[in-house]
Amino acid sequence: MTQIHTLLTRARAFYHRSGFILNLRRVWLLILIWAVLANLAVATQRDIFFRLSYLILLVVAAAFLWALYSVQSFKLERAVLTLRAQVGKLLEEKVVAVSTGRIPKLWIELVDEGNMPGHPVGRVLSAMSPRVKYTFNVRSLCRLRGRFRLGPITASSGDPFGLFVFHRTLRDTERMLVVYPMTVDLPQFAPSLGNLRGGDARFQRTHHVTTNVSGTREYAPGDSFNRIHWRSTARYDRLIVKEFELDPTADVWILLDLEREIHAGAWWEQAWYERQVEDAWLQERNAEHLAQIAPNTEEYAVTCAATIAKYFLDKQRAVGLVCSNHEHAYAQPDRGERQFTRLLEMLAVAESNGSEPFASLLARETATMNRSITLVLVTPSPEMEWIHYAQDLRRRGFHLIAVLIDASSFGIGVNFAPVIGELAASGIVTYTVRQGDDIRAVLGGEVMRTR
Repeated sequence: MTQIHTLLTRARAFYHRSGFILNLRRVWLLILIWAVLANLAVATQRDIFFRLSYLILLVVAAAFLWALYSVQSFKLERAVLTLRAQVGKLLEEKVVAVSTGRIPKLWIELVDEGNMPGHPVGRVLSAMSPRVKYTFNVRSLCRLRGRFRLGPITASSGDPFGLFVFHRTLRDTERMLVVYPMTVDLPQFAPSLGNLRGGDARFQRTHHVTTNVSGTREYAPGDSFNRIHWRSTARYDRLIVKEFELDPTADVWILLDLEREIHAGAWWEQAWYERQVEDAWLQERNAEHLAQIAPNTEEYAVTCAATIAKYFLDKQRAVGLVCSNHEHAYAQPDRGERQFTRLLEMLAVAESNGSEPFASLLARETATMNRSITLVLVTPSPEMEWIHYAQDLRRRGFHLIAVLIDASSFGIGVNFAPVIGELAASGIVTYTVRQGDDIRAVLGGEVMRTR
């Protein structure tokens, strides 16, 4: 009994590991035919019935081994060109399938177990010759930001009689992909950089080139030539470079309102994300025109925040980010491409799951901020409380830019005219973004006139 129990345990473990499936209808039919032939062979003692019964056993055994060998003697390699993508851009990868066995495979089915929408890696490879590579490329349009799993890919194969199907999960084909939110290039963003409020320097040394020179020192290997102070170099007969300090005018803080209760709109259905686009269309046309912004205030707010961050970072400004989501995402101001990547990583997974009102976020975050910095407020909130606090911040010396996502255009029954009017009357530079608007045209156009 112990040996039988051990055998059954091993058989059960093999079943779960290999994942083979029986075609019960055909198997039961063969069992019935074999039982009839076996009874006839015993009853009549004729060789033909014995041979036919043995033949059925051999066919079943051969079919089992064929299906098992087909799925085991198979190798798959996937090469993703980049594990960082962006909404509106193409995701491309190369898949190489190799039949490593010596027996031809009738078919191999590939199923991607990942959760990346609209990325059709799965397909059926038929009549695979032994020791031959099969290569195909997969191109997909990224329509949804977030963190996704590519793979693992499950390979399935069976026997010529359709009795057995084996599944094999290829764990080495699993990848993690991050899709950044969409950004657009703004020709301008008011007010002009020269008109931003400023103040005294913070007397903090920096390796960046700023408008505040703190002193000079001797040249060191790695210093760029645009730091050289030529008059001092001529005077001392050796290379002298300038040192710089940070200026509060360089700091731009983006405050993104992700309170759950104030966001509105519809989220794309899964079928829309998974809608496939022909390769010819992707190659001949600009893919960004196909990747529309999802019709909800969350996606519009995140897209605006990413676009504004890109604009100021391109202008060599230090940009910080605060989100009122459940995780309270926070990034200190910094410059450069690394900061842009960091902000996109945060915005890629940002969701409107917070519970903190926007006015509370303003009060908490501005308590320790320098009054000369620039605050960019991105919110769909129709509440007057945050507007009153923003008016107080402006009186205290903060420079404010409001990007209002008009939630009334997303189907919510709220009148945003008083909100827009109050912001304009307060002298706060205001942009109003509505559903279907061109982000580039709205943020890069003329601002609302303020007094």
